[in-house]
Amino acid sequence: MTTHPLLAALVPLVADLSRELPEAERYRRLLGALRSLFPADAAALLRLDGDTLVPLAVDGLSADTLGRRFRVGEHPRFESLLAHRGLTRFAADCALPDPYDGLVEGHAGHLEVHDCMGCPLYVDEQPWGLLTLDSLDPSRFEHIDLDNLEAFASLAAATARAAERIDALTRRAEHDEQLVRVYREAAGQQARRELIGQSREHQRLLEEIAVVAGSDLNVLISGETGVGKELVAQAIHDASPRARKPLISLNCAALPDTLVESELFGHVRGAFSGALSERHGKFELADGGSLFLDEVGELPLAVQAKLLRVLQSGQLQRVGSDREHRVDVRVIAATNRDLAEEVRAGRFRADLYHRLSVYPLPVPPLRERGRDVLLLAGYFLEENRARLGLRSLRLSAEAQAALLGYDWPGNVRELEHLIGRAALKAMAGGERKRILSIGAELLDLPNVGPTQFLQDAPQESGAGHFSGLREATEQFQRQQIIAALERCQHNWAAAARQLELDRANLHRLARRLGVR
Repeated sequence: MTTHPLLAALVPLVADLSRELPEAERYRRLLGALRSLFPADAAALLRLDGDTLVPLAVDGLSADTLGRRFRVGEHPRFESLLAHRGLTRFAADCALPDPYDGLVEGHAGHLEVHDCMGCPLYVDEQPWGLLTLDSLDPSRFEHIDLDNLEAFASLAAATARAAERIDALTRRAEHDEQLVRVYREAAGQQARRELIGQSREHQRLLEEIAVVAGSDLNVLISGETGVGKELVAQAIHDASPRARKPLISLNCAALPDTLVESELFGHVRGAFSGALSERHGKFELADGGSLFLDEVGELPLAVQAKLLRVLQSGQLQRVGSDREHRVDVRVIAATNRDLAEEVRAGRFRADLYHRLSVYPLPVPPLRERGRDVLLLAGYFLEENRARLGLRSLRLSAEAQAALLGYDWPGNVRELEHLIGRAALKAMAGGERKRILSIGAELLDLPNVGPTQFLQDAPQESGAGHFSGLREATEQFQRQQIIAALERCQHNWAAAARQLELDRANLHRLARRLGVR
């Protein structure tokens, strides 16, 4: 007896509803089943977060799509999908720009999406997000079974509901329910940069943040310049019992030695030349909340001693005053120096070091985070697309390879500035196109890693040139898959984990490349 294709695809997903799966894996399975049923070049699941759509899973779209954040008001197709319950299919000649133009993978030269449909997902009668299907063929969805797609959308909503409830139960077990609510309220008060990534190193960092956030321990965040230590501090504060109180920041390296003490502890009128009025210091402003001391290794030794006293007793004196003020502050410090070495060299107090580093938290450099660089690039691409008023901004395959092969001495901050410069160069380099591509030459990076492979690929065409970028890229992918399989003794699940791919996607890619 033959099983109906829809039933065959839905049964495993229904079984998944009762299983405790990682959120990313749950959604990858959902999209894999969707594309096995419906003839689409790409599919995506996006969650609505305020006025922004956040991609949770994509299949067939560029890896950087996961890092993009789509403001609904800037994307009329998304706005239209959210405004109507049920399925919406846009006409092939629809004038509304498609957010995925230039992002569909594996179709060199055909960048614009021509057939697009999607539907909003509701959880507990509230809009939760979107499920989208896209194709470069303008007639691809003409004969699609809408009833089957409606059924799948209902299951997608159930999957989202299950994931949210499992996640809520997990967090409730780790933290008091009130703290979770406070964190959500605090997170919604203002738009902040988020910690983006899917690598194992990034996930470990998030787990560490979750562990320490619920305590009141002082935290010492270490890491190279530009890794995002201030974002980590913000995440710790937002998930802490102090989230309703302020997080006050002070860059210890940005102030002359003569003003550091006043900035930290405040001063009274006449305490020094120019002190025309009484002033609260950062500690008093952070009372009840958290104080983030960035570049704490730059503090003068004299100020270190006074900082230690506040940490020990909770009491401080403003500069020029004998009166003591009691404060309740959690200190989160950050440094790109090796403070243990600074202690040995006599440049940092050992007792202060131990007070600050009750919970040491290292932040991994970008070069150790693998394909996270593409997600972060996507985030910055979408920021620049909106800022420059562009319809679509994408990275070429060569540019993606260059980003993956670079060592990133300046880490995430360097990537942010590089994408901004490249976007400006691309816009200034020619006529205003519907889809603006950033090529590797605009990134101005050394040719290393995957890029080097593209340079060294076989030149077997008659004219002595590459047989094509697509062929060179596929050859590189083929070699990477074969190498991963050999390392994992042909265990496909282990190879997929190494390559940071869903196993079903790896099987599909391997079949297309002739590896299987």
